[in-house]
Amino acid sequence: MAAAKKGDTVRIHYTGTLDDGTTFDSSAGRDPLEFTLGTGQVIKGFDDGVMDMEVGEKKTVNIPCEYAYGAANEAMIQDVPREQIPAEIPLEVGLMLQMQGPGGQVLPVKVVKITDESVTLDANHELAGKDLTFALELVSIGAAADEGKEEGGCGCC
Repeated sequence: MAAAKKGDTVRIHYTGTLDDGTTFDSSAGRDPLEFTLGTGQVIKGFDDGVMDMEVGEKKTVNIPCEYAYGAANEAMIQDVPREQIPAEIPLEVGLMLQMQGPGGQVLPVKVVKITDESVTLDANHELAGKDLTFALELVSIGAAADEGKEEGGCGCC
């Protein structure tokens, strides 16, 4: 049986969990994730985990944060004067906002602290600094299942 290799289009079912067992993403109840292996469409550790799998094979891969979303970067956490946040936004810890980056790109940020003077915003990926575990099942290897279908990724990858 052929094993998945770089450049193959693969379809895979997965469940991603954190060290405490919390599921952060899964393809359960959805179509399998389809991507081209080895092209950077998913995080490196996920790509590496699928490499050499055979159709029908199931396995669990543990991905250290450096092969997932990297370490949390303190430079991505900023205190913003509270008056710079529009008054109509009901601020609360955990709220996701969007900022505009220096090049005009939209940058999602999470409110992590609120004081009378400032709001602390974190632009790190929510899984930065976390080791991830994926239960994988390779469904197919080959040509794209639906030509013209938007290539997707799980919500975390």
